[in-house]
Amino acid sequence: MTSIQLEPPTLTRKDFASDQEVRWCPGCGDYSILAQMQKVMPELGIPRENIVFISGIGCSSRFPYYMNTYGIHSIHGRAPTLATGLAATNPELSIWVITGDGDGLSIGGNHLIHSLRRNMNINIILFNNRIYGLTKGQYSPTSRVGTRTKSSPMGSIDQPLEPIALALAAQASFVARTIDNDPKHLAKTLSRAAAHKGTSFIEVYQNCIIFNPGEWTNYRDRNARSDHMLYLEHGKPMIFGSGNDKGIVLRGLEPEVVSLADGYSEDDLLVHDAFNPSPALAFALSHLLDPAPVGVFREDHRPTYEEELLEQVKVAKAKRGKADLQSLYNDSDLWHVE
Repeated sequence: MTSIQLEPPTLTRKDFASDQEVRWCPGCGDYSILAQMQKVMPELGIPRENIVFISGIGCSSRFPYYMNTYGIHSIHGRAPTLATGLAATNPELSIWVITGDGDGLSIGGNHLIHSLRRNMNINIILFNNRIYGLTKGQYSPTSRVGTRTKSSPMGSIDQPLEPIALALAAQASFVARTIDNDPKHLAKTLSRAAAHKGTSFIEVYQNCIIFNPGEWTNYRDRNARSDHMLYLEHGKPMIFGSGNDKGIVLRGLEPEVVSLADGYSEDDLLVHDAFNPSPALAFALSHLLDPAPVGVFREDHRPTYEEELLEQVKVAKAKRGKADLQSLYNDSDLWHVE
């Protein structure tokens, strides 16, 4: 009898939209991120049953309900922990952690850092609106000094965390930034992250229309964006501006904005190297606010944690044979207490 090989069905964006009502505030930047994620997923060619979305607590953490894949809604800040265990036990899965600046950088900060340094084969998307939205507008770990909220009526005195700088310092192998209302760039960045083998970390500038609507004004305004955003492209000079008339040069150890009208040419500008960047330069760029760099800061290729873990298991099995739990219990020093 001849067997028939069936081609897997071609998936579309609609196949990744669940039957759950999307419940975010009208105008929330989360809608755009969800739409681009659902658009990118079919292009990856991965069956839905091999895709998992994991979240913690926050507005962004509703995300798994709206994706027609497997999903886990975990507890506050612990999504990277669950993703780590899942990736270690089933390396074939495409795992996406959805978190926010509050969930990921406050109670989840420790878990985030160690997930990044281990280089698990997972994707971490951090929605950054510089505010706690779900709990009604308290300042978050990324809120600017002086931010007035219900929990800081006289202005926040906390020094804000810079997510990209944190990811770089933790040695994440893929570090990028994008923004919610630039769908083309957002989709491209998600695709780049999905193709990367290892931990990918993406910060998304995301708008909270209710509690912090003016946070990313210069970057969200399509007419002004080109003067305030630097699109990083590997092998290309760091040039920006509505007429490509501004650029970045290195002055000592600090990046500096210059005007090409002042006698500078493209040859004088810094050239972006995403695959072998200077750690000091990448860190300095992560603190640049005007223009704000978007794109891939670093993409490093090294073995994943699961690859090295499974290799250790293979070597152990070769040395000691099939595992036996009772033998393991009795293998170490034992003593009896009379």
